[in-house]
Amino acid sequence: MTFGLGWFQSPSVIVDYNTHTVRPKTMTRLLEMRRANVLMILVLVMLSAVLAGCGGANGQEAVSEEDEEAAVAVPVEVAAIERSTVFAAYEGTSTLEAEQEADVVAKAGGVILELLVDEGDRVEAGQVVARIDRDRLEIQLKQAKAVLGKLESEFERLDELSEKKLISRDAFDKVKFDLEQQRASVELAELELSYTEVRSPIGGVISERLVKVGNLVELFSPLFRVDDFDPLLAVMYVPERELSTLALGQEARLNFDAVGDDYFMGRLERISPVVDPRTGTFKVTVEVDDPDPRLKPGIFGRVRIVHDVHADALTVPREALIIEDRGAYVYVADGDKARKVDLVTGYTTAGRVEVLQGLEDGEYVVTSGKGSIGDGTLIEVINSEAVSLAAGDATATTL
Repeated sequence: MTFGLGWFQSPSVIVDYNTHTVRPKTMTRLLEMRRANVLMILVLVMLSAVLAGCGGANGQEAVSEEDEEAAVAVPVEVAAIERSTVFAAYEGTSTLEAEQEADVVAKAGGVILELLVDEGDRVEAGQVVARIDRDRLEIQLKQAKAVLGKLESEFERLDELSEKKLISRDAFDKVKFDLEQQRASVELAELELSYTEVRSPIGGVISERLVKVGNLVELFSPLFRVDDFDPLLAVMYVPERELSTLALGQEARLNFDAVGDDYFMGRLERISPVVDPRTGTFKVTVEVDDPDPRLKPGIFGRVRIVHDVHADALTVPREALIIEDRGAYVYVADGDKARKVDLVTGYTTAGRVEVLQGLEDGEYVVTSGKGSIGDGTLIEVINSEAVSLAAGDATATTL
């Protein structure tokens, strides 16, 4: 047994002389555990308060950083609004055709003795392009002329007798008729003999040779094909809805992959007066200017017929335009901020869009970076020097 100043302790109880109480030893241990738990809770509460304070400071820093990031200008590129000519046009495709084309045929049968031209050669109307064996026709012509000479002699003799009334009128008329008939036979033989020289019916270029020297050709067999390249025509079949917009003399512009990036001018030469009820189209013919010449029949190309022109129109680059269901708009560089402007647009030509309403001269529209900005967004123009040089204005306003 142990003695103390204020308490007495035994193996099973504790006596507190100050409070004159007796407690079991297990109860005392429970009280000590409760005090420890309370102390731990207080410590946790204080730690939570400290962490909350730190977190608040960090949150304020995050908000400040977000505000700082929001204040950073978005880099964009701009382009000046320009005055240019725009037009409306119908665009289609066509294969070039020659205005005139013809087959050179043999008007006499026989063996080809000589070919005077070949593919690619230019010929004039009536030029001899081939010769056919003429021996048989020459003999026939000699026979016809011999008979004609005999009839002429007989006619002269009978004519003298007729004046003296020594022969009947019927006998004289018969000889006269035979003479005229033989003269016609001689002319026909001469004509057939001339056909052994084959001539081109039109001027143009030999586009195809169909025979060789030594070939036997029959009457009206084709020997060559001739195409007249001046002018060349582009024929298209246009939907009937374009009937009111197309007119004779309208300007056309044509491009052909076969001759590179060059374009050729033309004009609307013919418009069919009827619409095909099966296809709902009408035929138009464009005459192509080819002074060099460089084009050939059969070349495939794209045709644009201009039917309305707006000169000195206010235009913006197509890449500046943003199109949505509600309409089109652009962002204008207004100082250091972007301003959204709704537009009413017109024709589009060569990558520029006509502006009918919404913009004025001297403004600049955002062309690059427009997807990252909105109305009122802070922007930084990164090509202001290039824009000023392109405008050619030494006193251009700094964007």
